[in-house]
Amino acid sequence: MADSDQNLELNELRADQDEEQADIPDVPRSSRDLEAVYDIPVQVSAVLGKATMQVHQLLKLGRGAVVELDRKVGEAIDIYVNNRLVARGEVVVVEDRLGVTMTEIIKADRS
Repeated sequence: MADSDQNLELNELRADQDEEQADIPDVPRSSRDLEAVYDIPVQVSAVLGKATMQVHQLLKLGRGAVVELDRKVGEAIDIYVNNRLVARGEVVVVEDRLGVTMTEIIKADRS
């Protein structure tokens, strides 16, 4: 198939998608349409791992105690936005602070 044929098919596909989105009033058409939500605060959490323990074990913890988590070193961490899993990533050091790099975006079912 020639390049011009492929481009024509891609352009037709884009036109079909644009027509479909025109029928849906909630689909943003540009970044300007999203400006209304830019200043809404969200809670972002990076979960390194989880542990389960009984209350008496929790009360025995003191300074310097180590709690074993359910993740291995180098395993991806979970990134939540408003308590919804949205991505996985890795812990990084940025200057003298910890940060998170997203390595995988989690696509949620919208059904």
